[in-house]
Amino acid sequence: MKEYRIAVIAGDGIGPEVMYEGIRVLEKIAELDPEIRFCFTEFPWGCEYYLEHGEMMPADGMDILKDYDAILLGAVGYPGVPDHISLRDLLLRIRHGFDEYVNVRPVQLMPGAPCPLKDVKPEDINMIFIRENSEGEYHGSGAWLYPDTPQEVVIQNGVFSRMGCERIMRYAYELARKKQMTLTSISKGNALNYSMVFWDQVFAEVGKEYPDVKTQTFLVDAASMFMVKDPKRFQVVVASNLFGDILTDLGAAISGGMGLASGANLNPERKYPSMFEPIHGSAPDIAGKGIANPLAMIRSVADMLEFFGHDAWAGKIMKAIETMVETEDSLTVDLGGTASTQECGDALIRLLEK
Repeated sequence: MKEYRIAVIAGDGIGPEVMYEGIRVLEKIAELDPEIRFCFTEFPWGCEYYLEHGEMMPADGMDILKDYDAILLGAVGYPGVPDHISLRDLLLRIRHGFDEYVNVRPVQLMPGAPCPLKDVKPEDINMIFIRENSEGEYHGSGAWLYPDTPQEVVIQNGVFSRMGCERIMRYAYELARKKQMTLTSISKGNALNYSMVFWDQVFAEVGKEYPDVKTQTFLVDAASMFMVKDPKRFQVVVASNLFGDILTDLGAAISGGMGLASGANLNPERKYPSMFEPIHGSAPDIAGKGIANPLAMIRSVADMLEFFGHDAWAGKIMKAIETMVETEDSLTVDLGGTASTQECGDALIRLLEK
């Protein structure tokens, strides 16, 4: 029997509501499979913790988390706490501190899921975004000079290292090879004459090791257009931190909405725990109403199980989600249904039991 130690940071807004359903799914799997056990430790970190303690997580928070097998994160952000503090002092602190340099975000249109695009079939939207997660535009390097004076200057640096670019691109090439998919690199080399020219150069260099992988490169603005006009152009996509972040939100919008979108923050070498989360944010406007969609959180649980090597259970969860979306059974209001958060979770667990 394998027991996994899971750190649970439910966070803010709807985070605790959707997290509860994700944990219920894992508890049901442990009940059905005698070879798997989960030990959960909950940490009350987030914006409410910040308002009480002046920090998003304790100073020794990373030391506390480092020995867990994985981290489940619900959502971060709440009115009254500046977004740059809530993001950088918890989510980005974990991503950077644990070198979770691979961010995996699938963009897949399930049969029955709402899609704003005309004449698009589910098989036309099937992408896997591999987003560089440790440096780039979100590195946090820069300066704020002469504040509150007419000479005020703000500098925000993008940091692109050869190691950082090579390892994320090699991960994407390996995935494209394994799945026999095309690989698209997203750039803006015509305007960002250092960082993105370097990105393009490294992509081409790494590509020489993978002559069997068909590649293409798009400027980020062109990619945004083609994701709407011709999404089947894209299969595996590799992008920098900022471009990957923006394009995957667009991807969520064309593939059923944020309520179905998950994100995995991976340390592939497993030196540190990886973190799994829905990407929808804390949605404080609906927090406490019991109507939040838990399927993105549950999909994140499937991502975690796949990372652990339990592909069969990950596949069963995804099949259950696809069945619910296609049959319109027990869906929350964002997907056109009337079910509560818990009723949605109940329906998925019933499918797993079958």
